[in-house]
Amino acid sequence: MSFQAYLDNIKTKTGLSADQFKKLAETKGFVKKDALTEGTKAGDILAWLKADYDLGHGHAMSLVAYFKGKRD
Repeated sequence: MSFQAYLDNIKTKTGLSADQFKKLAETKGFVKKDALTEGTKAGDILAWLKADYDLGHGHAMSLVAYFKGKRD
């Protein structure tokens, strides 16, 4: 599955785009610009996305990559 396909599936499942998730992550203090904030680990974000949005590991990791600046 391509990176974009993961993002498309997330939007279909949750109704939220990757950009919307990034804004949510910024408000939670996980992300600033295209990087994780100091002290934030991918596991912190995975736990949030799995608990609040019922995302699987691969989909959650694709958002972590997006938060770090990956776009394709």
